[in-house]
Amino acid sequence: MVVKVGEQRICLYDSGRAHAGDNRKALLSQRQAERAKPLVMSEALSHNEADETRLSRCHCLAHGRRQCSDLEDVFPQECQVVLAALKQVFDHDEHARNEQLSSKARLAYHQDSSRPIMDALKKWLDTQRDDRLVEPNSALGKAMTSMQGHWETLTRFFSVSGAPLDNTRVERALKRFIRQRKNSLLYATEHSAYIASVLTSLIATCLHAGVNALESLVALQEHRAEVCADPAAWLPWTSQARLAPPSTMRRQSGALWARSGSPCHRTLMRSRADRGTRASVV
Repeated sequence: MVVKVGEQRICLYDSGRAHAGDNRKALLSQRQAERAKPLVMSEALSHNEADETRLSRCHCLAHGRRQCSDLEDVFPQECQVVLAALKQVFDHDEHARNEQLSSKARLAYHQDSSRPIMDALKKWLDTQRDDRLVEPNSALGKAMTSMQGHWETLTRFFSVSGAPLDNTRVERALKRFIRQRKNSLLYATEHSAYIASVLTSLIATCLHAGVNALESLVALQEHRAEVCADPAAWLPWTSQARLAPPSTMRRQSGALWARSGSPCHRTLMRSRADRGTRASVV
């Protein structure tokens, strides 16, 4: 899952047999009770549900759109009504993003521009169902029923400030974990998978923050006492001011090895520099 902290995002990966709702419930149990309800975006699947009283549920509008776009060749006229309406809504959201509107300004913009479109679409869907213009048990009928059943959570973007339209950002973040899932067949224990999840979470968070992941992981190990004392001060986007430039750290390490008379000093330094270059490229 991707957790938004201010303007930054933390990627959290967890390996295990639990569903997303179970993992989210454990995370919410550590949340301060006085804080506002978090926005949770997911697909409309039962095992994604958690304690709904402690969060504001949002469902992915892109998944609802996909249910109709997949049937466009079979039901072109009906699907085009849904797709045309949703296209305007996504265009409005892109405009708000390009204009860098604040959460409140974006909410007001969607209420003025997108809500009338969605209200008209809902009225059309209700007419199709009530007048039996679409077979309820057909693929199109089931797609429309699913959209109507989750209408409130699909339209949070014009009722709750900051609510997203789709789950695209998290879907992209999951691509990294898919590679780890394939490698998990080689883990000896569940603890090994847990350690891999922690490292993946740290690396992905560094990538989102535009921070060199290798240097951040090294800094966490070199300053482990300070990290344990104040973890919030060592998040990727807050710890950079505390660190010396990487080149200085490498020169200091090289000077220590040179004074110790290590015979493989040059080889080790060259290997470290190569690794740093490759990590920067990645």
